[in-house]
Amino acid sequence: MTGSARPSARAFFVTGTDTGVGKTLIAAALLRGCRAQGLRVAGMKPVASGCMTTPAGLRNEDALTLLRESSAQWPYEVVNPCAYRPAIAPHLAAEEAGRPVDFEAIAANYATLTALSDIVIVEGAGGWRTPLGGALTVGHLARHLELPVIIVVRLRLGCLNHALLTAESVLAQGASIGGWVANGIESDFERRAENVATLKGLIPAPCLATIPRLEPPDVAAAAARLDIRTLLA
Repeated sequence: MTGSARPSARAFFVTGTDTGVGKTLIAAALLRGCRAQGLRVAGMKPVASGCMTTPAGLRNEDALTLLRESSAQWPYEVVNPCAYRPAIAPHLAAEEAGRPVDFEAIAANYATLTALSDIVIVEGAGGWRTPLGGALTVGHLARHLELPVIIVVRLRLGCLNHALLTAESVLAQGASIGGWVANGIESDFERRAENVATLKGLIPAPCLATIPRLEPPDVAAAAARLDIRTLLA
């Protein structure tokens, strides 16, 4: 889906090996790192459940974080067109609300962002295979937008299997992997370096950063560790 996107616009889709792996932190850090390179950036969270009810409408904290890191203050509905209140699986929230996830509306908003940005970072919901309704998943959305994927790996016991299954599924679905990030959410994870080394040897894409546990999450600290130049090469 290129549509009205400027030829020079680039974009990436951030997915994770599970929910709660730090996708928003890494997506926000990518925006800040690219902005530090003098690029106009825009963040997008197409589908979000667990939204807050506000006088202005439903608002999701992850989407607001990406909006804060963007170069322009886009209307919230452009950044998060499919917003749902319950903090449950997106396809269940969409079904309860009677508002299915609309790939075409998402694509139109994405085209709006790419038309006026150098870099667009699109954050998925949950993991790569999270259902979005019917047979559609987060992976189908990334493919609909034709985006290379950045995988966020939460470093913990079992991460090798989760990361490799995610990478395998991304490639099997015809998407490319632009890079991956090792996110050290758990401070007591043993053999951290050895696990990261194993993944570097098995995931066919560059490791953009190994992020230590950041408590509280710190976008600036994460951005400082990201290899933005390799991503944009």
